[in-house]
Amino acid sequence: MTEAAEQLRPELTQLSVGLGERAYDIVIGPGLFAEAGARIAALRPGARVGIVTDRNVAERHLATVEASLKAAGLIPTPVIVEPGEKSKSFSVFEQVLDGLLAARIERRDLVLALGGGVVGDLAGFAAAALRRGVDFVQAPTSLLAQVDSSVGGKTGINSRHGKNLIGAFHQPILVLADTQALDTLPLREFRSGYAEVAKYGLIDNAPFFAWLERKWQDVFGGGPSRIEAIATSCASKAAVVARDEKETGDRALLNLGHTFGHALEAGAGFSQRLLHGEAVAIGMAQAFRFSAAQGLCASADAARVEVHLKAVGLPTRIKDIPGELPDTDGLMDLIAQDKKVSRGALTFILARGIGQSFIARDVNPAAVRSFLEDERAAG
Repeated sequence: MTEAAEQLRPELTQLSVGLGERAYDIVIGPGLFAEAGARIAALRPGARVGIVTDRNVAERHLATVEASLKAAGLIPTPVIVEPGEKSKSFSVFEQVLDGLLAARIERRDLVLALGGGVVGDLAGFAAAALRRGVDFVQAPTSLLAQVDSSVGGKTGINSRHGKNLIGAFHQPILVLADTQALDTLPLREFRSGYAEVAKYGLIDNAPFFAWLERKWQDVFGGGPSRIEAIATSCASKAAVVARDEKETGDRALLNLGHTFGHALEAGAGFSQRLLHGEAVAIGMAQAFRFSAAQGLCASADAARVEVHLKAVGLPTRIKDIPGELPDTDGLMDLIAQDKKVSRGALTFILARGIGQSFIARDVNPAAVRSFLEDERAAG
């Protein structure tokens, strides 16, 4: 557990994202949705709260959150969208903004993102655009959102040109990661989020990756290791965001696996064929295999990454994606749309070993193309 973690009571952990006057807390533990009203009212007493959520999450958690807000003297209005990546679209973005305006959400009010990464990205971007910016709170309900997308202020929607190409940096004022929400999460969704947990070990924390290799079953089983894994991940993300909020430097390391992964995700049509975390898992395995092919890291490290991801049930190869994908030229076109591309030069997060990731600029497109051809030929 990081030293940054402050124990409030045995079952809760609190971290801070250090952004000066815009610093905010991440609270992790069970039962937080029932306390959401009191915690939010302490920041914005009497506010109107536009709750952006999806239909599935609304069935499980909306009543608890609404009751908590009302009990604290807040005025909630839900805006419900369909679940899934396809809701990160222009049309649903407009729908959410219309709902928030109809709820009379003003600058002194706030938006509450109640859901997984899709809802958090969509609601956060809507909050950034509404009346030129209103505050918002993240209440992530998936493992992926709790350890990654709810922290750091990246918000946005997708385009036919690629994932997350339209958005804004807009920091929340509070993150409430209720770990009880994970108890009803489908196993596939939990696995998808776990890819982002493993990522923090692969970036710069080899001991954490080794710990995950030993403790992953307890993380999945809901034992004490689960909160520790979430807190360690959030602390890593918070530290990077505090150093590099707008991704002008080492925050780009958080995109390990995302350049390959986003291309595959777009190639699969942002559908249930390939969840975001599954795409990241394949992308991380590819980043290590590509690094090994370029002589940057040992083949044994790439193999170790693949073994662990496969052990928890995550895909690691293009062949693991059901259905048709674009050909190599099509994937290269999608990679060229990645946000890390600068003036046509390809940028990847590669590795010299586990816990030794680095930003590789001006990567040779021919080498990437050849690697993808070999990956496809391998089946």
